[in-house]
Amino acid sequence: MKFRPLHDRVVVKRLESEEKTKGGIIIPDTAKEKPQEGQVVAVGTGTRDDHGKLVALDVKAGDRVLFGKWSGTEVKIDGQDLLIMKESDIMGIVG
Repeated sequence: MKFRPLHDRVVVKRLESEEKTKGGIIIPDTAKEKPQEGQVVAVGTGTRDDHGKLVALDVKAGDRVLFGKWSGTEVKIDGQDLLIMKESDIMGIVG
């Protein structure tokens, strides 16, 4: 990918949700909610603290993360649908 986020921004690819419920009912595309779980594709360099020191991000490329339902900005880069969000929009790392 030819895109590098700046500062405390993170590029996330949504992970597809299950198309069936536990009971075996198939969910049509129109009724599905967008998944709130994704994989980090790229991270920025970090933010600067009050003294100008660079503070690195806690997430790294390859991490599976949970984020808020309305977090991030949807973009299309190299034909992929991705989200760009601040690290603070990420609720945690899965697994």
